[in-house]
Amino acid sequence: MSQVTLDTTLPPNSISVTCTAPVNIAVIKYWGKRDTKLILPINSSLSGTIDQGSMRSKTTIIASKDFEKDEMTLNGKIENITSSKRLNAVLELIRSRAEDLVDAEGKVLIKKEDWPAYKIRVVSENNFPTAAGLASSASGFACFTSCLATLFSFKEKFDGELSSIARQGSGSACRSLYGGWVKWVMGEHKDGSDSYAVQVADEKHWPEMRVLILVAHGGQKEVPSTSGMETSVLTSPLLAYRAKEIVEPRMKAMEEAILKTDFASFAEITMKASNQFHATCLDTYPPPFYLNQTPQRIIPILHALHDLAAKQGLPP
Repeated sequence: MSQVTLDTTLPPNSISVTCTAPVNIAVIKYWGKRDTKLILPINSSLSGTIDQGSMRSKTTIIASKDFEKDEMTLNGKIENITSSKRLNAVLELIRSRAEDLVDAEGKVLIKKEDWPAYKIRVVSENNFPTAAGLASSASGFACFTSCLATLFSFKEKFDGELSSIARQGSGSACRSLYGGWVKWVMGEHKDGSDSYAVQVADEKHWPEMRVLILVAHGGQKEVPSTSGMETSVLTSPLLAYRAKEIVEPRMKAMEEAILKTDFASFAEITMKASNQFHATCLDTYPPPFYLNQTPQRIIPILHALHDLAAKQGLPP
């Protein structure tokens, strides 16, 4: 659930928007695209949104007539925003739909016809390891998209349209626009207009739920998710079977478990989905490995604790 503030106190010809957006953790993961340009997945997915007090991305965008070009800094490092297809895709989709920017009192700050004279500077940071498997691109692009939408006064033509734009930056970003439990509907249309995020239950639905995140390795993944899933699509028969036969029934079971706050079913489905995802990676040639020795050792301990709790009649 993104949070946005608008700063109107800058010098003339400048305006600033700051946004934060959360990380989401997939319990049924999307893996593989049927369209790499529009980032359309081969299966639907479902995630839980992490409270922003723990993990979040923060982005500030300043628009000014005094800037000569669009610029971006990510975690203190200058990024070439003009050479990034995904950043530009999101920027141009929203910039092309810019409207009058109006403040809380109804005063027009920037007229629609004046926007072409403005360039932007983006400053973004994460308060957690980037590219280490914690969905930094999801929260980052959700943040970027929300900021742009506020800056350019973007208006949705249909519910979920903004999430479909965030999706074109990073697939999972569509889910980070909402709190609680969120599913990304894969859709069927070739233009991606029906591939967007939907909130299954809000952040107040399951207050007892807690997520413990243990960072076993804070460095970047050896194989980025984008290239890993591209290889899986090309080489893994298990991936195709998973998308066709397994994911949709599992999505329905997971939604039911969440709505009923049935943790035993939720935990079992989550672990089975995780195991199958890693099996799909192992079925890929050459295989990308996203499970190092530390979580491999932790998983049996979790199962042992679960079995012990069951024997003692404790809640799972």
